[in-house]
Amino acid sequence: MSKFPYLRQDFAASIVVFLVAVPLCVGVAVASGVPAELGLVTGIVGGLLTGLMPGSSLQVSGPAAGLTVLVFEAVREFGVSTLGVIVLIAGLLQLAMGFLKVGRWFRAISVSVVEGMLAGIGLVIIAGQLYAAAGLKAPETGIGKIVGVPGALVDALGSTEALASLAIGAGTIAVIVLWKKMPKAAQAVPGALAAVMLATVATLAFSLPVATVEVEGLLGVIQPPGPEAFGELAGPAIWGTIIAFALIASAESLFSAAAVDRLHNGPRTQYDKEMIAQGAGNTVCGLLGALPMTAVIVRSSANVNAGAKTKASRVLHGVWLLLFAAALPAALALIPIPALAGILVHAGWKLIPFRQIVPLWRTHRGEALILVVTGVAIVAVNMFEGVLIGLALSIAKTAWEASHVKLEVIDKGAGPVQAHLSGNATFLRLPKILDSLEALPQDRPVELNLSGLHHLDHACRTALENWAERHSETGTDPVKVTSTS
Repeated sequence: MSKFPYLRQDFAASIVVFLVAVPLCVGVAVASGVPAELGLVTGIVGGLLTGLMPGSSLQVSGPAAGLTVLVFEAVREFGVSTLGVIVLIAGLLQLAMGFLKVGRWFRAISVSVVEGMLAGIGLVIIAGQLYAAAGLKAPETGIGKIVGVPGALVDALGSTEALASLAIGAGTIAVIVLWKKMPKAAQAVPGALAAVMLATVATLAFSLPVATVEVEGLLGVIQPPGPEAFGELAGPAIWGTIIAFALIASAESLFSAAAVDRLHNGPRTQYDKEMIAQGAGNTVCGLLGALPMTAVIVRSSANVNAGAKTKASRVLHGVWLLLFAAALPAALALIPIPALAGILVHAGWKLIPFRQIVPLWRTHRGEALILVVTGVAIVAVNMFEGVLIGLALSIAKTAWEASHVKLEVIDKGAGPVQAHLSGNATFLRLPKILDSLEALPQDRPVELNLSGLHHLDHACRTALENWAERHSETGTDPVKVTSTS
């Protein structure tokens, strides 16, 4: 036992993580438009392969609700057979980023962009899964999903099947929310699992006309990508999706790692090694034709809270997933789809940072604006472009804040007017600088001192030289410029 001093704690934690993972793996797969078993395959790879690798000892990887929207769009555009190639190349990109030590740079991404990304994804998941909960087909665009919700609810009210389906979905959400108020002994079973079990029992007991998960068997769904799928790589359209998978999966995993590190006092995450572990997992998932994986905060926090001490718990959770998928595939066929939709509506709700937005607006309005714009852009356009818009705004804000420039004018009433520029003079602040200089008296000599500038870009230098020439044309002494160089 000395070789595995924490085996008892890790074994108990692995059971909890397994019970949390099963409904999420299946729910994410169904919502992504792929067979349910593919979600379990990704969970198994996340446990057995990524779980064994160095990086972060306690965070758990598997299919993520955060990638559901992106995977669904990719499957709709390129087909399930091409999904494996997309995930495979994204995994190889992650491996390359890990070996090139890009992992730590993900910590430089604005938290507002990441939270905006999660908020946008959460909104699209909630809107899309409301249709699934009612057994209806969801519109294709994010805005279409949200705008169409009232009409879909009206349609559902006129259909017995849709009402039964909605009742199961609503009941699932209610059980998950209320489960935290149950006695501690009952809470040993995760709320999502309890909700799915109760929904399954209710559907069977009352013979409800509700759609259930279609089962194809574990070996039946594993489809390594063929030559046709690799042929898709010749077209430019697929590369945007591949880069989106790689960047968003990496960002989600590394931000999850930072959050998990705050939950425990054990070894800290090694970001580049974690990137390599995620890349290896996605490469294998791609070869198996499965869903992409990320580190998942829900599973990871369940792992820490259940008392896990080493990576043994996440590896064991992969073993339990494999045994479940191999021995009890028929159990999946009993699960009502609206129950899985309910789990994902709840997961989507938790992705939206309601508590952070108001304090952020009070203290950092620019950051709050980036969060909201990123979220809205993801709903209105798509995930990849929405994140790019958020990143562009974040960079523009940083550039604006970094270009602080101060103009101090000293006028003693006689002699030359002295103007001192200090800080960073960039084109972003050029209008402000020129307005102030052009307001100086035209009939007095001016001395412009640039020695206090840390940075003077080409646009500013040219504009200042032009101003100096124009100002001197009124018959006064030329503007005297003192520069650092």
